[in-house]
Amino acid sequence: MNPQESSAVLAFDVGGTDMKVGLLPDGSIATGSSPMRDVRRTRTPRDAALPGDAVVDRIVELTEQYRQTHPDVDIAAIGVGVPGLVDEKTGTGVLSVNLGWQDYPFVHRLRERLAVPVALGHDAKMAGEAEFRLGAARGCSDAIVMVIGTGISGAIFSDGRRVVGGSYAGELGHAPVPGSDGSVQRLECIGAAGAIARRYTEATGSAADGARSVLRMAQDGDTAAGRIWSEAVDAIAFNIAQCVAILGTETVVLGGGLAEAREALFAPVIARVDQLLTFQPRPRIVPAELGQNAGLVGSGLNARELLDSGLARL
Repeated sequence: MNPQESSAVLAFDVGGTDMKVGLLPDGSIATGSSPMRDVRRTRTPRDAALPGDAVVDRIVELTEQYRQTHPDVDIAAIGVGVPGLVDEKTGTGVLSVNLGWQDYPFVHRLRERLAVPVALGHDAKMAGEAEFRLGAARGCSDAIVMVIGTGISGAIFSDGRRVVGGSYAGELGHAPVPGSDGSVQRLECIGAAGAIARRYTEATGSAADGARSVLRMAQDGDTAAGRIWSEAVDAIAFNIAQCVAILGTETVVLGGGLAEAREALFAPVIARVDQLLTFQPRPRIVPAELGQNAGLVGSGLNARELLDSGLARL
């Protein structure tokens, strides 16, 4: 590295619609705020025939742009967060239903093209890492970070480490919860923002303009909206209570679009968790702190950890 250059990692957060990218300079980490620099947003490329290659091509293109824009910065590693099932050990995108790849070797392809170490992670779990290390769960040993949007995903931390579980841990949205009719359903089929809007439409025949619309109608006295919101709260609280009982979770961080409802979500969830638990200490249930760039920050931290661990050999 040229003595005049500063070291950084370049982080990517690949979403179903948009891709975010930003620099994490060495020594820039601070708690409670995003340490990223020069954050940009672009459309996620789509190619039905070669979905993984399309994403890799765009990452390579953006990396070269950052190298030209920041000639004084040595990009020492790349961190990438992608949706779907991810094998972090092999650097493989195992499956993404939305974006279309299957068993795609992201790390191998990117290292070939960019000649720098690459760390791959699951997008929501990278957001969880950021909240655990720098955000609302910093200083905790046992926590869950639940991202509630169109679906529900997150990260589980036990004894100070993220639980990987062969890449399957943290799929909170697929955990079984009781439905109001006595059936067993997946959490995200009841508690996710997309499910709340869909269930209102199914129940009333009137289209709901998202979960926020259902909440507003519930607050205005709409009986169906109130029931559906309450069932979503119960499902989320049930999942949290299970984590507390099984893992001893001390802090629960709620992020994603639904968490923007703030007290309308947090107050009833906290009350319901208190009802469900018995002798266990009640967890802190708090909003995420790092906002929409949490996944980007986590990807940057993942790449930085790869460098610091000494496992970054090409």
